[in-house]
Amino acid sequence: MQRSRSPRHSRLLLVGIAIAAVSSPARARDEAAGPASGPHPIRVLRDIAYNDAPDADPKQKLDLYLPTDVKRFPVLFFVHGGAWTIGDRRMFGSLGPVFARNGIGVVMISYRLSPKVKHPAHIEDVARAFAWTHAHINEYGGRADRIFVSGQSAGGHLAALLATNERYLAAHGKSLRDIRAAIPISGVYRIRPGFLKNAFGDDLEMCVDASPLDHVGGDEPPFSVIFADRDMPGCDVMSRRFVATLEAKRSKAEIHEIPGRNHVSIMMKMMVDETDPTVQAMFRFIARHSEAEVQPPAAEPAPASTGR
Repeated sequence: MQRSRSPRHSRLLLVGIAIAAVSSPARARDEAAGPASGPHPIRVLRDIAYNDAPDADPKQKLDLYLPTDVKRFPVLFFVHGGAWTIGDRRMFGSLGPVFARNGIGVVMISYRLSPKVKHPAHIEDVARAFAWTHAHINEYGGRADRIFVSGQSAGGHLAALLATNERYLAAHGKSLRDIRAAIPISGVYRIRPGFLKNAFGDDLEMCVDASPLDHVGGDEPPFSVIFADRDMPGCDVMSRRFVATLEAKRSKAEIHEIPGRNHVSIMMKMMVDETDPTVQAMFRFIARHSEAEVQPPAAEPAPASTGR
């Protein structure tokens, strides 16, 4: 039986994971000279503001990784992790070329962090960045009707919340129908009172609002839920419960457990190897749901997973 963990233990665990993630040597890799070897040349556009208000926060910006010889390409909208308290899009920029060189545009966003702000500020920024992407990505060659929302750890939580709690999109005139599909990785799908108080407080109503599991209603886009076989404690159970809840509401969902990975290495391997099983699963899912000619590079045999 899995031992229960206190909110304080969980908070310390996640902060430790976040520090390890952003201090990994992989983040120092220049995104324009990343490991991707796909056939498509790319261009990188940085520091685009998705909030043009005079009082906009410096974090409210995004970077674009774009294949230059592909027309109307699908788009991966990616939210970085860091326990809602640390991190920035640049630290995970090596992921951009992995997808862009294989015909998938990438929108890599930053968002305001705690303790400067609390929920719902993080998800409000994600929704604002998504609305910008939906309004403008056609100008850069992408398809606004083929945007896949994704993220890892805290970013996985925010991607899942964007694709389940529609009110944040509605604030920008968007809906769940504007999300083609969602790919949360090692995410948190239920927030408990007392879990990271500086990010979510301890009010039950606020925690329910922040919990993707509590908003599944059957109108969600397709989901591919991914986690590591040695992920943070409880991530496996929570991921399976999330998928089961989606399926119970007749939403399309699949789940993948990636072997030989933990909460940090699942992200780090994605950034340095396009044949990584997590990347491969994402390529296949995007190709299937975008009807695009995405050609995943050769890889080792697919890992054991549960597709639903």
